[in-house]
Amino acid sequence: MSASLPMQTAQVSEADHQVVRVPRRRFRPRHLAGRVAVNVTGLIVIVVMAFPVYWLVISSFKPGKDLLTRTPQFLPTHPTLANYADALSRPYFWTSVRNSLIVTLVTVALSLVIAFLAALAVSRMRFHGRTAYIVMIIMVQMVPLTALIISLYLMLNAVHLTDQLVGVIFTYLAFVLPFTIWTLRGFVGNIPPELEEAALVDGCTRMQAFRRIVFPLVAPGLVATSVFAFIQAWNEYVLAYVLLSSQGKQTLTVWLAAFTTQKGTEWGPLMAASVLTAIPVVVFFLLVQNRMASGLTAGAVKG
Repeated sequence: MSASLPMQTAQVSEADHQVVRVPRRRFRPRHLAGRVAVNVTGLIVIVVMAFPVYWLVISSFKPGKDLLTRTPQFLPTHPTLANYADALSRPYFWTSVRNSLIVTLVTVALSLVIAFLAALAVSRMRFHGRTAYIVMIIMVQMVPLTALIISLYLMLNAVHLTDQLVGVIFTYLAFVLPFTIWTLRGFVGNIPPELEEAALVDGCTRMQAFRRIVFPLVAPGLVATSVFAFIQAWNEYVLAYVLLSSQGKQTLTVWLAAFTTQKGTEWGPLMAASVLTAIPVVVFFLLVQNRMASGLTAGAVKG
């Protein structure tokens, strides 16, 4: 009995130290070819999307004679800042910057407040006409903006809001709100109601539960929505061109049209002015990109 015990121990130790060989996974040629095709396609898409921006930037540093050559120059041979100096010295540039900032920031702020309250109502409350309201939001987004210009102009002209920044802000709200409501509805709907109910059980009021639980979780959604709303309002041209007739009240996108005259288009200053117009959007995105995240509520409530 005592002699067999060491033999069993030796067998167990040998079994424990036995190396288990796992067969190597062989890569199939089809699988490798699929990966290469996906990567090449992604690279082509990136190049196609980034090339116009690259061409815009390098063209802003080229003199006029290099811009009009038939042979494309992918790098400026004689870089210059004269185009930027010309664009910055044009009349109404800084006035247009101020007008664009006022219109865009006010539009984004009002749209976020109104859309957030509407998203809370649609996601958390049950009322008659809720489905019809959601369908109406989708239908408004499908209507082309150009189809509403005449009716919007006549309506604003009747209340003396044409050629006024207030009229442009109200108009921008009309086409930014459906998008912001629909986007924030998804973020608010992903927040489990159990978190808010747990806060109420712990003694929080409805406002405290909203401030401490709901708002921090939906903050990334507000930031992401504000970025898209900012881009929509900042880059809009048609409505601003129709509603604003005074040069002192025009936005940057309307101001850019001044580079096209009867004598032709001044491509160098126009490229430089376009780069300057795109800078605020890039800066705004860089400031808020750290908050653009989703899935913060994943795992907050166990199923």
